[in-house]
Amino acid sequence: MGRRRRSSSSSLLSLFIFFVSFTSLSIPSLSSDTDTFVFGGCTQQKYTQKSPYESNLNSLLTSLVNSATYSSYNNYTITASTTQDTLYGLYQCRGDLSMPDCATCVARSVTQIGVLCPQTCGGAVQLQGCYVKYDNATFLGVEDKTVVLKKCGPSIGYDDDAMSRRDAVLGALTSSGGAYRVGGSGEVQGVAQCVGDLSSGECQDCVSEAIGRLKSDCGGAVYGDMFLAKCYARYQTGSAHSVYSKAHHDKSTNDGEKTFAIIIGLLAGVALLIIFLTFIRKVFEGPGK
Repeated sequence: MGRRRRSSSSSLLSLFIFFVSFTSLSIPSLSSDTDTFVFGGCTQQKYTQKSPYESNLNSLLTSLVNSATYSSYNNYTITASTTQDTLYGLYQCRGDLSMPDCATCVARSVTQIGVLCPQTCGGAVQLQGCYVKYDNATFLGVEDKTVVLKKCGPSIGYDDDAMSRRDAVLGALTSSGGAYRVGGSGEVQGVAQCVGDLSSGECQDCVSEAIGRLKSDCGGAVYGDMFLAKCYARYQTGSAHSVYSKAHHDKSTNDGEKTFAIIIGLLAGVALLIIFLTFIRKVFEGPGK
């Protein structure tokens, strides 16, 4: 009888350890600001599995990931015997990222492209910290000011001081030059960046377009994001929408992730608690019941 009770206690302890371990594993770790998904897209054309195109794509994506360990931008062309199997690709890390963070971001972008665009001949993913794109149609060195993503925060009404500071920051970004530009005035901060395959003149043209659209489309919004195909411009007022600090997360994305994690954890906890209580009831009822 004593051995049976000790065995039961040992089983209960094991079940409790399993319960704690399982519920903690059910809560996924939250992505850092660098790895937060911004947008992605895929071409409609598909390639067949185990084809030369698939082999070339794997080679291209591997080259992008490897290059990101020592450079914040690079592009590659994988030539083939046919134009259909030729591939073009690039990556671009945010200008303030360290090489380890850049490499991590590009690797995760490549992973997400594989999930988002299975067997497509072209795909692109923008995370907070980096951008990756590949296609079988050449896009390298081609200026493209197509609006890919526009996001404006809630309006705070027209505040003379806030709008003056915002316009000053955006104006400084327009005139500062360079592929990666940051600026701030008081609680207003801004950032802009071009993809590295643009010339300085094309970059200037793209950033000016993005900033002009921010002013016209977002009005008195507390923050604004304008992503064109080859550049972006963003601003924030106060702590409304942090897009620069690595210590911050995208609020809407993280709230969703936290809610999902809590729900999954609670469901797992309830299920295992029912199993735990059923086990206890059977132990105390004994074999004769």
